[in-house]
Amino acid sequence: MKKQTTFSGIVLVGLGVYFLANQLHLPLLRFFQDWPALLVIFGIAFIAQAYSAREYQYIFPGIVLFGFGLHFFLASWFQRWPNHVGMFFLIIAIAFFFSSRKTKTGLGQSIFFFAFAFILMFSERFSHLFHIVETGISSVWKFWPFGLIIVGVYILWQKRK
Repeated sequence: MKKQTTFSGIVLVGLGVYFLANQLHLPLLRFFQDWPALLVIFGIAFIAQAYSAREYQYIFPGIVLFGFGLHFFLASWFQRWPNHVGMFFLIIAIAFFFSSRKTKTGLGQSIFFFAFAFILMFSERFSHLFHIVETGISSVWKFWPFGLIIVGVYILWQKRK
């Protein structure tokens, strides 16, 4: 980080509010009384640093931290909030998307993670429509993580050439 004043300032203010909220137990600062607030604080600090100092490589970790913190917060406060592993992939997809707008890389990963999140989050709702197909490929579906492993190894191998 070239100029860390934005990042440091936001982290110090956020941590001060976090610890003050935990000591005073004010209902107004209830959001800051739980650990997801720390993820949100550091996420906001990274995002602000990225845009204020034009260090756009910090957009991705900022959005991931902010998104995970916000997700945990909303999942604990609202019963209807989707607390599904697909939400994590959706947050990563959003981070890749916003990062790709400034760094001009990562749009393909964003599309991949959006599709993956959609499949994970909504596959159970449409399973009754695909019952015939599901019974035919159920044994193959058990091994889909091997596809991710193979693609990952291929990408790692290609970069080393």
